[in-house]
Amino acid sequence: MATSGTGVLPTADELPEVLLDLGVPHEDIGELVALRASLLKDPAALRSLEEGLPALVDGIGTLDRPFQLPEPPREPEALGRFFNLFVYLAALPYVLDYHQRHGIPRDISRRTLADLGRSVAAHRRWRGTGGLRYPRWLRFHFRGELYQLGRLQFQRARLGTRTGEGLAAAGLPYVPGDPCLTVHIPDFYGPLSPQACDHSMALARAFFPRHFPGERYRIALLHSWVLDRQLARYLPPGSNLIRFQDRFHTAYESAEPADTDPIAFVFGSADHPLDTLPRRTTLQRALTDHLRAGGHWYIGHGWCPL
Repeated sequence: MATSGTGVLPTADELPEVLLDLGVPHEDIGELVALRASLLKDPAALRSLEEGLPALVDGIGTLDRPFQLPEPPREPEALGRFFNLFVYLAALPYVLDYHQRHGIPRDISRRTLADLGRSVAAHRRWRGTGGLRYPRWLRFHFRGELYQLGRLQFQRARLGTRTGEGLAAAGLPYVPGDPCLTVHIPDFYGPLSPQACDHSMALARAFFPRHFPGERYRIALLHSWVLDRQLARYLPPGSNLIRFQDRFHTAYESAEPADTDPIAFVFGSADHPLDTLPRRTTLQRALTDHLRAGGHWYIGHGWCPL
């Protein structure tokens, strides 16, 4: 391993295997090996990585410490697109050490951190080039907050003010600041079937007491357009998405429209006119028809017991 400031980057020979373990598509590996050499020859880019890395590494294991990714270089353009991937690569030994100290099984560690490769695949799918899509999202994985357990991801978190107050008002024994698990639904992972979700919930119930015994999680939250109850107007009751909705009770409702959220998730971008978007699936048609009729989509905020 070649040491770079406070972080450790894989050597050029080691890098392909590391990237494959992180789920990076084969077609991006050659470019990333070449960009590694460019990074090490660029004093300004290397300094940005070295100065930004401690904020990521020092936050491993914490739940609410602020974090800002370092500024990527503008040139070469390809290095700018992939710069934050190298930041996460430099942090990789530290998060793996954290996983090992908490007894996280290697397969769960690998599948969790492979969200980096999913981000690369999504960037190429929707933008046509290599890069990281939503790079800040990966901070949860590389700080030990989030874990892939079957079909779903679970993030160690605390109840926010609105959620905690909403649950307390409903007579539930929770207040803001109480521990909770936030559920996330990764892309490129097949159907959201009830059986797969049942399995994920069962894994979560066993995983967190075993590996984080000092933290008691009794409730799971979801903040997503997936919980917009208007979807039931368009999708059949037995559909996977509606059955997933049925797992969650409403914590509180948002009045602010979030039309771009479902469009960006399903179609990859919210920048295209609605009448140009595909209409192959019932969900695709529902999302666009609702907006074209003058409706809006909203973020739902739900909870379910673990």
